[in-house]
Amino acid sequence: MLDHLLNEYPPARSILEVGCGTGHFTRWFSEMNLRAFGLELSWPMLEEARRWGGPTCLQGDALDLPFVNSSFDLVAMITSLEFIPDPIQALAEAVRVARKGLILGVINARSCLGRKYKREGGPIWEVAYLFTVGELRQIIQKVTPETPKIVWRTTLWPLYPGSLRLPWGGFIGMAVRLE
Repeated sequence: MLDHLLNEYPPARSILEVGCGTGHFTRWFSEMNLRAFGLELSWPMLEEARRWGGPTCLQGDALDLPFVNSSFDLVAMITSLEFIPDPIQALAEAVRVARKGLILGVINARSCLGRKYKREGGPIWEVAYLFTVGELRQIIQKVTPETPKIVWRTTLWPLYPGSLRLPWGGFIGMAVRLE
């Protein structure tokens, strides 16, 4: 699905992954021939990303990105927006530093997977806010100066390996074109 979303930005050369965790997707973006950088608030996660090697990963806060305006072609947030205390501010910051667009990947609140995570709870999922496609679209409208082109898909993995336009798939992938 992420490969499909990247195809929305064929001339993109650089990407910042906000909330990169262990750097898994930052490394994947680098393998896709993007100049990739990761940003992570958690020091233990950042140390793990550095242990795995690969692209540069820095410590920083999604609510106050330490970059000048339009620093990257793309900004990605893959399973991180759910854990940020102010997702509107985080997306506003992402829009500020992105030239071409955003790639978002979130657990779908309307999915069996999302309901399972919330039901099982635990310290991680108790604080997570899961989104629907409609909620993501509303937030994006609040933080973008013009109406962007939005392309989204969901996954039914492991039942179906591809991506579909179903509002109840487990994981929402969204490309937001800013230009």
